[in-house]
Amino acid sequence: MNDLTVTRQTFDEVMVPVFSPAAFVPDRGVGSCVWDTQGRDYIDFASGIAVTALGHAHPELLKVLQEQGSKLWHIGNGYTNEPVLRLAKRLEDLTFADRAFFANSGAEANEAALKLARRVAFDRHGAEKYEIISFTQSFHGRTFFTVSVGGQPKYSEGFGPVPAGIVHLPYNDLEAAKKAISVKTCAVIVEPIQGEGGVIPADPAFLKGLREACDQQGALLIFDEVQTGVGRSGYFYAYQDTGVTPDILTTAKALGNGFPIGAMLTTNELAAYFKVGVHGTTYGGNPLGAAIAEKVVELISDPKLLEGVRTCSAALKAYLAKLNERFGLFTEVRGKGLLIGAELNDAYKGHAKDFVTAAGQHGVIMLMAGPDVLRFVPSLIMPEKDMNKGFARLTKAVESIVGAKAAAASH
Repeated sequence: MNDLTVTRQTFDEVMVPVFSPAAFVPDRGVGSCVWDTQGRDYIDFASGIAVTALGHAHPELLKVLQEQGSKLWHIGNGYTNEPVLRLAKRLEDLTFADRAFFANSGAEANEAALKLARRVAFDRHGAEKYEIISFTQSFHGRTFFTVSVGGQPKYSEGFGPVPAGIVHLPYNDLEAAKKAISVKTCAVIVEPIQGEGGVIPADPAFLKGLREACDQQGALLIFDEVQTGVGRSGYFYAYQDTGVTPDILTTAKALGNGFPIGAMLTTNELAAYFKVGVHGTTYGGNPLGAAIAEKVVELISDPKLLEGVRTCSAALKAYLAKLNERFGLFTEVRGKGLLIGAELNDAYKGHAKDFVTAAGQHGVIMLMAGPDVLRFVPSLIMPEKDMNKGFARLTKAVESIVGAKAAAASH
C-alpha cells in the first residue's frame, strides 16, 4: 500500500470536506519540531490543538506504546485491564474524584457527563428537572448533544431540532446565571477558560457564584477541562487554582498526548446513578490508550513540570508583548499557563487565519480561537531555544502581513 503517492491535493479528492487543512503535510515530529513531506521544518505552537503536551515522539511514551502494544491493545468492556485501573487510581489521587469513566475524546467525555447529570436529576427529582445551562461561545464537542449544549450556533444549525432544555447565558455574567439557575436546572457546564471561544478565563467570583447557585438548586456543576486539563493551565487541572470544586470534570486532549482518550471524573455518590448498561463505549479505557495516559499523567503531574509551565507562560507573554510593541497588533493578551490568546485589534480583526497561514509559510504551526484571536498552546516542555526560534519566524510572518497591509493602503 505504501507505493500509493498522496499529496495535499489528495485530501480534496478523497476526504469529506469538513476540514480545510494547511497546504503542507506534516510527516514526523520530535519534541516541538515537525517536518513536512518535503523535509521543511516547523516550530509547533499548536500541539495538535493542545494535545501533544509532552511534544512529539516522547521517549518514555514510545517505550510504553511498544511495551503495551506487544501485550494487549484491546479487550472490550466485558473485561477490565490493569492499565485502566492504574490510570483511574492516579487521576483519583490527583483530584476530588472517586470514580472515572473512560472514552475516546472530549466530546464523548462531555456526552457522558451531560447524560449522567440528566440521569441523576431524573432519579432524584423526576422528569421536570432536565435543563442544562451553558455559556455563549463555549465549545463542548461535536456530537449532536454536545454541539447543542455548546454556545456557538454555527455548529448546531442545519441538523434539525436540537435537544430540549438547553439554555445559553453570557460567560462571566454571574447575575444572569443566578437568575437562570432554577429548580428545573439539572446541570451547569462551564470551561474554566473558554478555549475555542477566544481563550477567555472565568472570573473566580463567577465560578464561586455558579457553585453556590448549583448547591442551592440541587444542580450539578460540570467543569469541561478538555483543553485546560492535564497541566495546560500550570495546574494539573485548572479547577485546582479557582477555589471551586466541580461535581463532574471532563478531560481529554493532552491526556493521551495524541493517543485518543478522554475521561469523565466524578464522586462515588454520583457515579452510582450510572448502573450497568446505562452508558457504554467499545474502545473507551482500552489497555493501549490507558497505559500511555498513565505515563502522561505521571510525567505531567510532577510539580517541577507544572512550575515550568508557569515560568514558560511568563516568557511567552513577554514575547507577545514585544511583538505588540513593535507592530501594534493586539488589544489584549490573556489566558493561563500555556493556553494563551492574543486578541487582534480593529486593524486586523477577522484576520486570525491570515496570521496562521503566514506563520505556516515561515515555518511555524499556529492556531486561532475564532477569527480575532491567535492561540498559543505549545508543548508544556518546549525548550527555550525552540521558543526563540519560533518567535523569530513568527516575527517574519507578522512583518509580511503588516508589510502587505501597508502596501495595499498606499495604492
